[in-house]
Amino acid sequence: MKRVRLSTEKIDQIAAEAAAVLQQPGKVVLVPTETVYGLIARADDRAAIERIFELKHRNASKRLGWFIDDWRKLTEYGVILSGLPEQLAAEYCPGALTIIAPCRDGSTLGFRVPDTPFLSKLLALVGTALVQTSANASGMPDALDCDEALRQLNGEADMVIDGGGIFGKAIGSTVVDATGERIKILRQGPVDLQKWL
Repeated sequence: MKRVRLSTEKIDQIAAEAAAVLQQPGKVVLVPTETVYGLIARADDRAAIERIFELKHRNASKRLGWFIDDWRKLTEYGVILSGLPEQLAAEYCPGALTIIAPCRDGSTLGFRVPDTPFLSKLLALVGTALVQTSANASGMPDALDCDEALRQLNGEADMVIDGGGIFGKAIGSTVVDATGERIKILRQGPVDLQKWL
């Protein structure tokens, strides 16, 4: 496990290192987000996705959300954006809002455009969507620093980006179901959607 301390002057360098790790099959990276610490891997890397479920003791039937640098690209993955998903994304992305949208195959996908310089740079370098989930054991409180995340995980991530403690908005993203004609707030986080109800 490689552990790197994130600093403003080294964002580009560390993002490049993390992108190189994620290009290798089965690799998982622990990162700070604007809400909590999270685990990420390439959305097209089945082995890495399975490792995330193992690290979190998470039921594999629970789908992982996605990070993407431009929500408009989701149509390339079969996501239906017309209607509420597009309206919400246009107003709140990037930010701490996870939007669950319908897909052409009948499934759904939760996506978010993260609002940190490091994750924005990393997504641009990787060039594909990343699966993401909070870096805590399933059912346990969110991890607000990387040491707490490492204590909870069942094993080690391949790379750990230590961004220090997360304070202020230290709460998981607001999660909204936008698959119907009206939104359903599944988890209240930093983004207030009362005007949409």
